[in-house]
Amino acid sequence: MVRHMVFDSPLGLLTAVENGSGLQAVYMAEHKRRPAWDTFGEAVEASVSPVLAQTAAELGEYFAGDRQEFSVPLAPRGSPFQQCVWAALRIIPYGEVRSYGELAAALGDRSMAQAVGSANGRNPISIVVPCHRVLGSDGSLVGYAGGLERKQFLLELENPARSHTETLF
Repeated sequence: MVRHMVFDSPLGLLTAVENGSGLQAVYMAEHKRRPAWDTFGEAVEASVSPVLAQTAAELGEYFAGDRQEFSVPLAPRGSPFQQCVWAALRIIPYGEVRSYGELAAALGDRSMAQAVGSANGRNPISIVVPCHRVLGSDGSLVGYAGGLERKQFLLELENPARSHTETLF
């Protein structure tokens, strides 16, 4: 059973979607490639869905600076390659960043940076699966489905000393 809940955050309204197995998605209001609303299932209150309640609570703790890792069960839908990339994203430590090339190298083939970027851009579980921690090879803010301003906000939340003009190297 697919169902969803909308809640407020410092990034604006977030829509969390669960599918009975775990968290399927977290979308921002102006999220690129967000599916149609009718695919999110029934709108429910947190008291109806432990997964959605946990998602909202953990994101609240994250935005308050009290959480660095998420424990909500995840159930994103994607190809085997996308699932592999999304798993690699979860390994990037809080407050750190990687380039698309570094992420591709960690997956075994640095030449796949563009494919990694494509999979990263289709990550359906924003923030919880930290695709915002991936930058261009020169350290620039590139490609974020929620918008570069939100990406910058998340990076500065995790590491206040970082500015968007700082490079990786």
